[in-house]
Amino acid sequence: MTQENWRLGGISQTWAPFDTIAPVMARAIVAAEDANYCLHWGFDMKAIRQALAKGGMRGASTVSQQVVKNVLLWPDRSWLRKAFEATLTPAIELFWSKRRILELYMNIAEFDTGVFGVEAASQHYFGISAGRLSALQAARLAAVLPNPKERNAAKPTNFLRKRTAQIIQGAETINQDGRAACFQN
Repeated sequence: MTQENWRLGGISQTWAPFDTIAPVMARAIVAAEDANYCLHWGFDMKAIRQALAKGGMRGASTVSQQVVKNVLLWPDRSWLRKAFEATLTPAIELFWSKRRILELYMNIAEFDTGVFGVEAASQHYFGISAGRLSALQAARLAAVLPNPKERNAAKPTNFLRKRTAQIIQGAETINQDGRAACFQN
């Protein structure tokens, strides 16, 4: 956020406590970014193995790893940063709850150029607070990740519509099968 603030001359970001964000948003983020979030300790070994098998073209970073990178480290892709990330991720998993980690993620993720966090994104795209997001709106916001500068939640392409449908289905699935239990009341 600091880097984008300097580059753009300002950003939009409003902190939203976890309990003020629509529960569908947390489920949509997890379904889109890390479906096994409640089942791992910071690293999804199955996703890492799949990414390696596919030549490393697909990312395997968990929500926890992304929080470490975006809150504590720097954005470049280097082995040094990855080493720090690998060291710090288990530490935040030990000291912060899954709910807290997800709260941080939802408040620091970039959803459009200079638009950080679900509250700013909800206002930016839909003119409502994050607490009033529908399942469709939450999935649209989650679908712009990890490429928010090229995807637009308010003007979805066919790809984004398909991705949104997948996220809605995934969010319902993790809610029903218990994979959302670690961050829901």
